[in-house]
Amino acid sequence: MSELDTLERTLLAEIAEAGDEAAIEAVRVAALGKKGSISDLLKTLGTMTPEERQTRGAAINAMKTLVTEAITARKADLKDAAITARLARETVDVSLPVRSSPAERGRIHPISQIVDEITAIFADMGFAMAEGPDVETDYYNFTALNFPEGHPAREMHDTFFFQPDENGDRKVLRTHTSPVQIRTMEAQKPPIRIIIPGKTYRQDSDATHSPMFHQVEGLVVDTKANVANLRWVLEEFCKTFFEVDKVTMRFRPSFFPFTEPSFEVDIQCDRSSGPIVKFGEGTDWMEILGCGMVHPNVLRSGGLDPDVYQGFAFGMGLDRIAMLKYGMPDLRNFFDADVRWMTHYGFRPLDMPTLFGGLSV
Repeated sequence: MSELDTLERTLLAEIAEAGDEAAIEAVRVAALGKKGSISDLLKTLGTMTPEERQTRGAAINAMKTLVTEAITARKADLKDAAITARLARETVDVSLPVRSSPAERGRIHPISQIVDEITAIFADMGFAMAEGPDVETDYYNFTALNFPEGHPAREMHDTFFFQPDENGDRKVLRTHTSPVQIRTMEAQKPPIRIIIPGKTYRQDSDATHSPMFHQVEGLVVDTKANVANLRWVLEEFCKTFFEVDKVTMRFRPSFFPFTEPSFEVDIQCDRSSGPIVKFGEGTDWMEILGCGMVHPNVLRSGGLDPDVYQGFAFGMGLDRIAMLKYGMPDLRNFFDADVRWMTHYGFRPLDMPTLFGGLSV
């Protein structure tokens, strides 16, 4: 067997063994490229005699033609096989249900839902929303709200203090949303009707407390605000928020530095269903919020004359009332970013709460 026959058999075997288009291209380059085995043989034609070119030259050209055709055919087969494999790999089962869109899969966090619900309720009663900074001065967080020097709430076990500035003053992460009351009274003349949802911070953490939590409070200031108005507002709010026809509330005397008189408000309920508390029925009582008439010193701090104006304020924990309304047992889950919890307790993003359509629909 001549060397040409051996080379031809070798190249045809390599062509047949090529498993993909990259492999067959490597065989082509090795045989027909600039430095390929057949190309090297073709370079010797110029050194041959006419008689040798007629025999050996013809054999080399015939081998080149055969190998080229074999490579072309193998490339076509491999291309078809690749397309077939890709089609099999990317087959779509049209009988499967259509995947839901991100807007349908996404969920609104319960706290965002509660803020929207409360905003809808109080907006219907003529309240506007107000906001303020999370980092407050000692004056707005304590002094202007009638906290005397040395009050226990100023101490480190309750409050997150920043390092003193160049003047020796320390700012704090606000411990309540009440500083917004002072800022609003300074910027706006009565009548004032505002609600203030927002984040607050205290050094406390367990199943029902978090170092960062959410509060909402309301403030009404005019010349005739009184406890009867306060009671009506709170009763209407609780009936609408808990979506019941009636509520029974009791006001217990309490103490807050920024209100006088001050009350803790209990609401009648039924706790016999475990974590789900039913309001408007039952014989149990549950503390729900704190409230009172705005202290004269607080009105003075806001630039108002307490002999002319009076007001009432109330506040409650958003996380707490969300837990009560929707049966959530542990506050810490609110901050875990667990997709499973959000899927269970979250709300559809396009279903905005309204008084007409229902708050929790």
